[in-house]
Amino acid sequence: MNNIYTIGFTKKSAQAFFGLLESNEIEVVLDVRLKNTSQLAGFSRYPDIKYFLEKIIGAEYISDTLFAPTEEILNRYKKKIISWNDYVYNYNRLMDDREIEEYILKKYQMAKEKKMCLLCSEEKADYCHRQLVAEKFKILLNMEIINL
Repeated sequence: MNNIYTIGFTKKSAQAFFGLLESNEIEVVLDVRLKNTSQLAGFSRYPDIKYFLEKIIGAEYISDTLFAPTEEILNRYKKKIISWNDYVYNYNRLMDDREIEEYILKKYQMAKEKKMCLLCSEEKADYCHRQLVAEKFKILLNMEIINL
């Protein structure tokens, strides 16, 4: 059984972030953030992150916003207008509308052969949509989830 990894960049130094990816031999980083160009993203800001991944650990970088929540869903959760459970419900409905399961099966079979890590900003995966994405990979591609 293969693993699907997840990582958040918040509260990690560049050394810790790239060190975790390198020590786990990550080959592909799949960025599932809605916005990857924010100044607040530091070393994980696009296009810098693509360059750093290639040069530091030889990993491929893919940004795929089809996995990202809408700005509306994300803002409602961040402003505490909706609970985490409501966020999960709304996010999963969005993923159903986007036919994300078929999309994963069609576009991301490579996750079975290459070590792939889902990237988002949250320090821990517990209350981050990357965990929800990882659950889809787990079920569809028979993988175990490892949060870095």
